[in-house]
This record gives sequence, C-alpha cells and structure tokens, in this order.
Amino acid sequence: MNLTFLNIVREPELRKKIMTTLGLVLIYRIGFHIPLPGVNVDVMRELADQGGFGLFELMSSLTGGALGQGVLFALGVMPYISASIIFSLLTKAVPALERLSKEGGAGQRKINQYTRLATIPICLVQSSFILLGPLQRSISSPTSGTVPLVYPEVWGIPYVIVVIIALTAGTVIIMWLGEQITEHGIGNGISIIIMAGIISQVPNAMIRFFTGGALSADESWQIMLMYLACWVLVVVVIVYITKGQRRIPIQAAKLARGRKVYGGQRTFLPFKVNQAGVMPIIFAGALMIVPGVLNRVPYLGFLDVFQTNSGFWYIVFYSAMIMFFAFFWVSMMFQPKEIADNLREHGSFIPGIRPGKKTAEFLKYIMTRITLAGSVFLCVIAVIPNIVTRKIGVNDPTFAYFMGGTSILIVVEVALDLVEQVNAHLVMKNYEGFMKADKAARAGWGRRST
Repeated sequence: MNLTFLNIVREPELRKKIMTTLGLVLIYRIGFHIPLPGVNVDVMRELADQGGFGLFELMSSLTGGALGQGVLFALGVMPYISASIIFSLLTKAVPALERLSKEGGAGQRKINQYTRLATIPICLVQSSFILLGPLQRSISSPTSGTVPLVYPEVWGIPYVIVVIIALTAGTVIIMWLGEQITEHGIGNGISIIIMAGIISQVPNAMIRFFTGGALSADESWQIMLMYLACWVLVVVVIVYITKGQRRIPIQAAKLARGRKVYGGQRTFLPFKVNQAGVMPIIFAGALMIVPGVLNRVPYLGFLDVFQTNSGFWYIVFYSAMIMFFAFFWVSMMFQPKEIADNLREHGSFIPGIRPGKKTAEFLKYIMTRITLAGSVFLCVIAVIPNIVTRKIGVNDPTFAYFMGGTSILIVVEVALDLVEQVNAHLVMKNYEGFMKADKAARAGWGRRST
C-alpha cells in the first residue's frame, strides 16, 4: 500500500488530477459559509447545532447540500440529480432521445445540455420548498424569546425572488464544479461532491454526540465503540454486496473459415446485486420530505407518523418506497429483450437456453430475483442504522443520518470507484512505460545487429 501511495505521488499527471479535485472541492465547501441575504446567522447555527432540521438533513446527506440551512449552496446538486434521473428515464421511454443517446459522444453532449437546462426550472421549484420549510423556522431563546431564522422586516416578494435566484445560482456553480472535477480531476464530480458533503458533517455530529450532556463521558465512549463496531460491520457488508455479481455464462458461436475455426470463447454477463445503486434511497428520501411539509396543512396533521425515523409506519412506508423504486429503476435501465437480441445478432447464446424470447424471459427472471435481494439490502441499510442508534442511546437524528447506512453506502461506492480509477491510471502508465522500454530495447538491438 505504501508503494502504491508513492506511485500516486510520483506520477505527475495523477498528482495534478488529485490536487485539482481537492482544490475544486475546497471551493465547493466555501459556499456553505456564505449565508443567504436576510438570514439570522446566529439563529441558523444554533438551530443546526440542535439538529432541528429533521428529514431535511437526510436529503442533505444524499445531495451534498444543506437544505436546513440558509446558505448559498443549500440546494446542493439535488436539482441536477433530479434532472439527470428524469432524462435517464426519458432516454428509455422517448424514441427521439433513445436515438440521440446512440449517436455516441455528440448525442451524449446534447443530452447533457438538455439536463443542464432542465436543472434551472427544477431549482426554481425546489427553492420554494426551502422558503416554505427551513427558512420559516424559529427557535426559542431564553433571553430573546422566539427568534425567526429570517428577519421579518425583509420578508416579502422581492426577498423571495432574490433568494430563489441566489439558490439557483448556487446550484449552477456546484454543477459547474462537478463537471470540472469530472473533466480535469479524477472520478465522477457529482459523486465526489456528495461524498464531500457527507464527510464534512461527520465532525459536527461527533461533537454534538460528546458535548450533548445527556450521557457521561464513560457512557459516551462505550456507545461510540459499540457504534463503531456496527459501522465496520456495515462497511464490510456494503463492500461485499457492491462487489457481488451474478455471472451468466455466455457461449460464442464457432465460425469456420477454411481450416481455421474462430470464436467459441466462453464469457460471462455480469449482473450486480445492487444494480440500482443508491437511486432508490434518493427517490424514497425525497418522498419522505413531502409529509413533513404537508403536515402543516389543516386536516393533514396525521402525517406526523412519518416523521419518527424508527417508527413503525415510517419504516413500512420508507421500505416500500425503496423496493418500489428499486424495481422501477432496474426495469427502466435493464432491457432483457434488447440484450437477448444483441446476443443473437453476435452469434452468442446462454448454454441450455434457446436464443430470442426464451433468453429474454430467462434474463428477466434472473434480474427480478437479484433486484429483490438488492432492494432488501437497501432497505436494511437505510432503516437499521437509525433503529440501532436509538437502541444504543443516540437520539441525535443528524448523527444517525450522517453516520448511518445510507451515507456509508454513498461514501463506500464513491471510494471504490476512485480506487478503481486510480489503479486503472497506474496500470495504464506502467503499461506505457513497459512499451517504451520494449521499443528502446528493440532499437538498441537493431543498432547492435547492424
């Protein structure tokens, strides 16, 4: 491992990519220290320290934002993620977009441009949730009474317009930073931004846990050690499931050309256990915010039952949404008939399965079973950590969100992707060095022979 780290440091191009990525992430984090106009910064910090933003903290952990705080980058990349998801689904449903996606790099650039343009109206809609939700919060101060998060004298239509423009501009800046990381840095920029947002909240959650005053120092350390043991177990399970695959054997047909026989190789079609990734949790988390906003409407107060993270109805509804979106996402992204047709066109088949319709049915059957296992895994990862934190005495919802299974799932997947890209870069450089050495040796041998 030390040798690998030294190789990373010694490689100029890779070192430049890593430094560029860290610099852009630092710029991204600066935006969380720029408050929106008219926001009482002291009240905002006090409310954040109390963990008073509820389920908005969950979506913050999933989108690299700070939905519960009145800062410039409050929306994070949530509008861009929403636009990306919409166009990912439309690409499979709209024939014109499907043809555009098959045009290679030019078509993908057009779809990316459409995604950027669609992010703007989504920002306008989601920024209204910030105005109607967290920015209308207030806290009870022993000296000043009830203090609102936004100064009442500035509230009005001009203020709403300014805040919407500021939040939209913040998301556009984050979107640009993510694209720059993808192009000039290393890894997927949006994923790295989300991971940076999660990691940045861990120190505050730890400080609140040890300075909350509800537990003694010995009890805090005992609970922390117990939680770390659970955390290590969750990480091991996530890595195991993320790397888990169901390999379907594929046999290529043999082709005779004169006396030579080509083809006949045996390969595998890999199906990941967690094919949908973290997308079902993001979808379900977005829906779980809606009851928190609607419970203020008259006659809708019964929606409070969905606000308790370890409550029965919260767990049932949340798990059902995760499983539904897992199957929905896989059904949109995975087309068994298309895969079966491609196999038949290339002269390949699954041993024991007839090409065509039977192959498509077999692939659909396998994918359904794998998706069921993956969706159950996502439900356990999303729900169990919240229950465990309550059982061992951790009542801080922010601590549960940022140290829970969902955040760990995102961080682990992004970290594994980064490791794979770094290793691929090092392997490529080693291969190039080997080829250069081989050419130099051949040139020297040629000179000696003459």
